[in-house]
Amino acid sequence: MPREYRHMGEYEKEIIELRNNGYTGREICERFGFKKKQYENFITRYNKKQKKLEAGIVIKKKGRPPKDYVVSEQDKVAELKYILARKEAKIKALEMENELMRDFLSLTGRK
Repeated sequence: MPREYRHMGEYEKEIIELRNNGYTGREICERFGFKKKQYENFITRYNKKQKKLEAGIVIKKKGRPPKDYVVSEQDKVAELKYILARKEAKIKALEMENELMRDFLSLTGRK
């Protein structure tokens, strides 16, 4: 049954609550009048958002910020932590690559 358009974010709490209570995707879609694909896309976006929040990534709104927008200290700290974590991960990956290269060269008898 078609419904008047409302943003799925308005239903987020109810959808997640029903999902946690064991309702299937089909039952949730029928209850709110969504299509299956809309529900699947919503769940995918919700899961990505939750993973970012767990990793400590600050979720920013897209587009140009309003004129009265002020960056909080908490946002700055979270962003710096994320940058440091990415740098550490990159250094670790490069160290592993370097070790593999050394092992390869020693096995081939070049060094």
